[in-house]
Amino acid sequence: MNLNHSPFDPDARRLSLPPLPVWRLLTWQAPHGLVAFVAMVAIAIVMVWVYVQSLSTVRVVVDGATRTIHTNQATVAAILHDASIQVYPEDRVVPSLEAPVEDGEAIRVDHARPVVVEVDGRTIQARSLKSSPANILADLGITLAPYDKLMVDGQPIEAIAPATAGRLTTASLSTRAGRGTGSPVPHNITVLRAVKLTVRSNDAAPVTLHTTALSIGEALRQAGMTLYLADKVQPELGTPVHDEQAVTIERAVPLTVVADGRHLHTRTHSKTVADALAEAGLALEGSDYTDPAPNAPLQRDMTIRIVRVAETFRIEQEPVPFEIQWMPDPEMEIDNQDLRQAGENGVLQNRIRVRYEDGKEISRRLEDSGIIRPPKTKVIGYGTKIVVRTMDTPDGPVEYWRKIRMMATSYSASTAGTPKTAKYYGRTALGWTMRFGIVAVDPRVVKLSSRVYVFGYGVGDAGDTGGAIKGKRIDLGFDDEDPRVWTWHRWTDVYLLTPVPNNVSYVIADWPPEP
Repeated sequence: MNLNHSPFDPDARRLSLPPLPVWRLLTWQAPHGLVAFVAMVAIAIVMVWVYVQSLSTVRVVVDGATRTIHTNQATVAAILHDASIQVYPEDRVVPSLEAPVEDGEAIRVDHARPVVVEVDGRTIQARSLKSSPANILADLGITLAPYDKLMVDGQPIEAIAPATAGRLTTASLSTRAGRGTGSPVPHNITVLRAVKLTVRSNDAAPVTLHTTALSIGEALRQAGMTLYLADKVQPELGTPVHDEQAVTIERAVPLTVVADGRHLHTRTHSKTVADALAEAGLALEGSDYTDPAPNAPLQRDMTIRIVRVAETFRIEQEPVPFEIQWMPDPEMEIDNQDLRQAGENGVLQNRIRVRYEDGKEISRRLEDSGIIRPPKTKVIGYGTKIVVRTMDTPDGPVEYWRKIRMMATSYSASTAGTPKTAKYYGRTALGWTMRFGIVAVDPRVVKLSSRVYVFGYGVGDAGDTGGAIKGKRIDLGFDDEDPRVWTWHRWTDVYLLTPVPNNVSYVIADWPPEP
């Protein structure tokens, strides 16, 4: 043997084994034990092949999932048992469990789902293939009365109206439960039995309710009946309901109370305004009053107004004018004055009761009044001494006893404002014919029929008066054709000529005031 020869030929990339002589193969004999083992293996293989050839192939669909099973069982029940597929009586198996199965045939198994039904105080454990609560209940022999309700997996189904009672179908109940025909079986179904209640109230006609509620309060709430805290319900709201039960509601009267700037909406069982206000904790104080009156009977939706009354006293002062006292002074020449005592206003104090209603002043009333400081009289001395003087004028000397500063104007018969058709047109207050030399005066200042002198006019006879001639005013008369009738309108000195009249106005009002 060549020890340097490699058993691998790197060029041919194959295994080269040393040659075995043919004569050795022809003369080799197997041991007896090995022969027996090989024979047994061959027999087993043949038997397995024969067994396999005898198996049937079956397709099993369980709840929509498909499995392929090789079996030598002849019936559906045996095949499912061998496949460890558990079957309950409520399950659907097609073909039936006793049916024989041929090679290539399919078996369908739909398992029923467990469902718990609570009804009439019982709990029923069941299984069902159906998804409709109606069909499940029908299979269990449970019937529904009008107005009964169902709870399916915690979700309510609306009440069954009388018109549909007795016509509860799979489709309708499935739709009400929010389920279609292909929906899964519900896990829990609760049957709520309806009972009959008669509700009477003092503000409406009796009402009959069919309810599945557990208490009176819940039944009224489900029926949409609004209750207020002041309403009285018998039996009480927490009382369990039972069939043919009578419920009485005594409604409180709704009213509105307006007080202290607020609107209080409340309800009461009181009979009068006063009782309602006491119940609401609203008290009248002092002179407060209500509208309507406290003894007025309550009416539905009445508005009661509480008027808050407050009274205060106000002190007001006003001046008391002082009087003027004129003191004649025979030693003082006429038209001269002096202040003997200054005047001072007094003070009159009034105490006034002021009434407020809801903060708004309503009235004032004088409670008492008094002079807390009397006025002080003003004393003026005036001269009564008359001095006669002589004055030279362009018209010759004149003798006068008084000089007065006056506003002088002029007029004539046609400008006096009297219509020519009047019977007294052109006549003065003394009945004289109007002419130059007649003047109109205020008789309180210049006596009628006396004479005056005015520089630029001359001597005038006081024979007329006028509506505008008051106080220190004089209207100088002219003939109609005299153009000077329009020339006078100015302040000037007017001299009162002798003789001195018997009644002299020693004090002349200062009107109109000289500018």
